[in-house]
Amino acid sequence: MGSSDTGLNNDDDSATVSDESNTETDSDMRTETDEECQSSHPPSVFVNDEKVLAFHSGQYYEAKVIRALYEENKWGFFVHYTGWNKTWDEWVGTDRLLKHTEENVQKQKALKERLEMEMKTKAVQAPQMKLRNSGVSRGRKRKNDNLNKEKDLVPLEKLVNLQIPPTLKKQLVDDCEFITHQSKLVKLPRAPNVQDICKKYCEYRSKKDVMMPESTAEIMKGLRCYFDKALPAMLLYKSERQQYTYAIRDDVSPSMVYGAEHLLRLFVKLPELLVHANIEEETLTELHQKLVDFLRFLQKNQSAFFLSTYHVPEDSEANTIKQDH
Repeated sequence: MGSSDTGLNNDDDSATVSDESNTETDSDMRTETDEECQSSHPPSVFVNDEKVLAFHSGQYYEAKVIRALYEENKWGFFVHYTGWNKTWDEWVGTDRLLKHTEENVQKQKALKERLEMEMKTKAVQAPQMKLRNSGVSRGRKRKNDNLNKEKDLVPLEKLVNLQIPPTLKKQLVDDCEFITHQSKLVKLPRAPNVQDICKKYCEYRSKKDVMMPESTAEIMKGLRCYFDKALPAMLLYKSERQQYTYAIRDDVSPSMVYGAEHLLRLFVKLPELLVHANIEEETLTELHQKLVDFLRFLQKNQSAFFLSTYHVPEDSEANTIKQDH
């Protein structure tokens, strides 16, 4: 096609819609139409292929604008989250996007750190694992109540030193190998899950102890609560976070979805969590004994509770994991 900016009506160069006094070329019409479209709505803040920060599930993630569309008097943007499976691509409004600037990246990091700190605080504060000791007399209790709290407390590092059995340590090593080096995942939901395992432990103790102390059930309840709060904050590898977002929906708690593999990771973190809890010596001693016994229970049932191999994700999911590493 020839150029129409000369104003000449050349039949060989362009199609025209005209009479002898009024001639318009196709290019003239297109220019006019584009200008009308541009003036009919406000300009877009973000453009196609632009790198942005997109808000999702309480945090900002790096993303790319795939398409911008003005519809129903507002702009919408179809975004792809960097390193995520394409199934997470979605339409978002301007209110969920930030320009990818150094200032906004720092805001993103600050928000992430604040949320992680809040989760850790909740994990510490969640359960106090209250224990009932029927053998303590009322007089002894009154005496304890009168003691200074600082005298009641002992160095927690000495009492919460949980020695993980060698075979379970090997399980942790294999767990790390599967996920970080082989790009595999634990297939969810797990059976038995954490809730099932805690229930089985209570049944196991009730058979061994005709009168199972209430403290056992209290500790298992507290352990599940710790697990639910700690999992998203400190028990997941980076490549597992997308799976968590997909697996945990509505009122489903992590202890109903995850199993022994992630529960064992909690025992690595428990000393770090319990060091912030104000627990008296007598209570902490009993708690320590129960947790050690629970680890033995896990070891005894290792083949039944733990996976021997992990899930090989689909190709697209595997690519996501590799990008995360």
